[in-house]
Amino acid sequence: MEKLMHYIWQHRLWSQHDLHTVDGQKVTIIDPGRINTDAGPDFFNAKIKIGGQLWAGSVEIHVAASDWHRHGHHKDEAYDSVILHVVDRDDAAVHRLATGELIPQMRMPCEPQFHLHYHSLVDNAVEYLPCASTLCNTESIYLADWIQALGYERIYQKADRVAGLVERMQGDWQQACYVTVARALGFNLNNDPFERLALSVPLRIVGRVSDSLTAIEALLFGQSGLLDDAPSEPYTDSLRKEYAHLAHRFGLKPPVSLSWRMARTRPANFPHRRIALLAAMLYGGFRMLDRFLDITTPEEGCRLFTPTLTGYWSTHTHFSPVGYSAPSLSQASQRLLVINVVVPVLVAYAQLHADDRLFDHAIELLSAMPAERNRIVELFGRYGLKARDAFESQAVIQLRRAYCEERKCLYCRIGHRMLSRCAMRREQVVK
Repeated sequence: MEKLMHYIWQHRLWSQHDLHTVDGQKVTIIDPGRINTDAGPDFFNAKIKIGGQLWAGSVEIHVAASDWHRHGHHKDEAYDSVILHVVDRDDAAVHRLATGELIPQMRMPCEPQFHLHYHSLVDNAVEYLPCASTLCNTESIYLADWIQALGYERIYQKADRVAGLVERMQGDWQQACYVTVARALGFNLNNDPFERLALSVPLRIVGRVSDSLTAIEALLFGQSGLLDDAPSEPYTDSLRKEYAHLAHRFGLKPPVSLSWRMARTRPANFPHRRIALLAAMLYGGFRMLDRFLDITTPEEGCRLFTPTLTGYWSTHTHFSPVGYSAPSLSQASQRLLVINVVVPVLVAYAQLHADDRLFDHAIELLSAMPAERNRIVELFGRYGLKARDAFESQAVIQLRRAYCEERKCLYCRIGHRMLSRCAMRREQVVK
């Protein structure tokens, strides 16, 4: 409730007419102030005229006025700067600590209809799209601006993860690229296990055996834990023997409980196949950053993720005595790797080196690819928000993941539009 009151105050969604303090003084809000995300009053630098006198200072908001005492503000000098206490229920008077002076208080009731509209959004945002009717009637120019902001928000979020890895790896970009590629091969279902696997087999160790595909596969499958339950056959027996030797040589211990997820997954999507692909990329040396920087088209980026699988993995998707033809990564999966690996790495690298041309090139790569096809993109498409390329499909995914599923409708421009219209209708009734 208090968060909703903050939102109403910040965006001036209250009725502008006949505002008075609880003791009858006329209130004119010139500037509601700036929201404070740190300790202290909720809004600072507000300008408010109370009873004909102009005040500048802070505003504190509570559902009940007695919350002032319950939260301990009556013992905190930081709250002596408050010029107006805004409440839903006026059940107590509040005073400044230093002087004992009464702080002006004003009721700003959150009307039931507005409150209901808010909960109709937030309570249903995860299950479906409660703003669908508003979305259908929103002007395209308004949506275009929001989509662009969301697209960049998602790109920066992914680039920040890469930059964090680079810092963690003490500036080793190749290691950061390796971990990023491994994580992306999890395709959401197994992202974390793949990242932990890559971290347990650093490139400095892989580089010592990079001329042997069998050795690389032994390292990865041995550390993954998937080799433990593999049936006995010539290939798996050779991996076990090689892994035992390499684990002793490099002092390796497998990560505890990687928890690979394979339930309701097609065999071609099992982690075994993805690990074999990672091994093929590592074979002969891993210099992905250099290759990323040389990419000029999305097609070139896709080709980096289509290594030739030979021997056992040319006919298997997991450990099994029975071999059969197994498909390689689909074109859609290759594009996802460009979206989730190449573009974020290029953006992170461009930001670190202040390279605007490289940054623009990364965005162009994303915009040159077709929109992803998944349930989120299709959901918004049904209500008029159609993604035309990968930049826009990433924006739509960001909208769903970071706002709908997090119930942050207050911070979504579509949700804000819906609530604003509700507030305006309410104010017209008041007039």
